[in-house]
Amino acid sequence: MRRRSLIALSATMPFAAAAQQGGGAWTAATEYPAGAMPAEGLVRLAEAAKPLAITPAFDAPGGVRSAAMPRAVAEGRFAIGDAFAGALGPADPVFLLSSLPFLATSAAEAKRLLGAARPAYQEALGKLGVTLLHVTPWPPTGIWSRRPIATPADLRGLKLRTYDATGTETLRAVGAEAEMLSFQAVATRLADGSLDAVLSSGDGGAGRRLWEHLPHFTEIGYAMPVSLAFGDPAKLRTLTEDQRAGLERAATRTEAGLWTLLETRNAANQQRMRENGVTIAQPGAPLLAALKEAGAAAVKAWEEKAGATGSEILAAYRTGG
Repeated sequence: MRRRSLIALSATMPFAAAAQQGGGAWTAATEYPAGAMPAEGLVRLAEAAKPLAITPAFDAPGGVRSAAMPRAVAEGRFAIGDAFAGALGPADPVFLLSSLPFLATSAAEAKRLLGAARPAYQEALGKLGVTLLHVTPWPPTGIWSRRPIATPADLRGLKLRTYDATGTETLRAVGAEAEMLSFQAVATRLADGSLDAVLSSGDGGAGRRLWEHLPHFTEIGYAMPVSLAFGDPAKLRTLTEDQRAGLERAATRTEAGLWTLLETRNAANQQRMRENGVTIAQPGAPLLAALKEAGAAAVKAWEEKAGATGSEILAAYRTGG
C-alpha cells in the first residue's frame, strides 16, 4: 500500500519565511545513538530532503524517549521525531504489532506485515497529533545476557529488559523477571547489576556496546520490529507544495534504502559483536518451543485487545494481501 500524501497540508508560507518567524529549527530527534537504524534513517532523510535543512539529533535530546516523542513533536519541540513502535503501545495496540513474538521473523515477512499495517499506523499516529513520514525496520531480536541461555531453565529468574508490554508478558510467562525499559535506561541498570539480560537486536546492542556487560547473544528470532518517523503537522503546513512533495519523496527514498540496508545489517552487526568478544548461539529446540508457546498466547491476547482492526491486519498479512 502506498503512503498517503502528507494529509491535507495547506501551503501557507515558504520554509525560509517560516524559519524567520520563529517556527525555525527542523530538528529530527530519536532516543537511539548515531549509527543505529532509526538514527541512520533520520540522517538519510535529512540528506534526501535537501535543500530543506533538517538536523538529526540522537541519544534522546532533552531527555525525550520514544514513548514521549509523539507529544514532543505535536507540541513543536521537534519538527520530526522517531519512536520505537512498541513504546507507543499504551496509546494504541496497533503499535505493538511489529514486535509480536514469532509473527514476522524475516525481512520479507516484516515488509508484508508493514504493508498490511501502514494505514493503521497512519491513523493511530494522527490521533497522537503527528504525521507518518517513514518506517524503519530493525534486524531480528535476540537475547543479550551475562551467561549463556540454552534451556528454558536458564530464563527462570533472569532479570531481563524488554521493549514493549507484549515482550514483558511473553518473557514472564517462561519465568524471567522481565521489565519494560527504554534503551536509554539500560546502561545504568547494567552497570549497577540490576539487569542480567536485554531483549534487543544485534543492531541496538552494538549501538549501546552491550558487550561490555553482556558477552552472550542468543539468536531466538523473536521479532523484526519497526520504528516510526513522523512530523509535526504545523511544521509541515509551513512548506510550499513543492517542498512537501520533496519531503514526501525523501521519506519514500529513505524507507526503501533502510530495507536495502537491512539485507546486510545483521551480518555486519554479528561481525562487530564477535570482534568484541560476543558469543553468538542458536537456541535449543526446548528453549525455542517454550518461547513460541508463550508468544502464541501473547499474540492471541493482542488480537483480542486490537479488535477488528487487529484481526483485519493479521488476516491481510497471513493471506499475503
